[in-house]
Amino acid sequence: MNRRLSLLTLLSLFVLLLGACGGTTSPAAPPAETIDLESLPVNIQTDDVAALLENPDVIIIDVREQYEYDEGHISGVELIPLGTIPERMDEIPTDKTVIAVCRSGNRSSQATEFLRQQGFDNVHNMEGGMNAWTADGYQVER
Repeated sequence: MNRRLSLLTLLSLFVLLLGACGGTTSPAAPPAETIDLESLPVNIQTDDVAALLENPDVIIIDVREQYEYDEGHISGVELIPLGTIPERMDEIPTDKTVIAVCRSGNRSSQATEFLRQQGFDNVHNMEGGMNAWTADGYQVER
């Protein structure tokens, strides 16, 4: 009888521990299919960018300088330094969602504002830039 009671107690404890570890935490980034590209705000967070990395309708441009890009960038992004945007606007698609990234969010905000003034309504700024990206634990490519 004591053995049965001990076994039952252990089993109950095990079930309680499993329930406590059950995973009520939300994922770091929402699934890409839950993000509506048509209603993205101008300024977006790193979690949204991470969720959109594999979306074929999204392109990310890094507006930093080459040496900064070489120090670490989001995998798969294209480098178009801020100072070269006016002469490289034909490389920025109008049929995809474009996200601009820099070190802190300042230059990418300037790039976003400039491109929107030029008629690009599909351009967004990643707030906090690469500083926020790495602080939030996302990987960089070197």
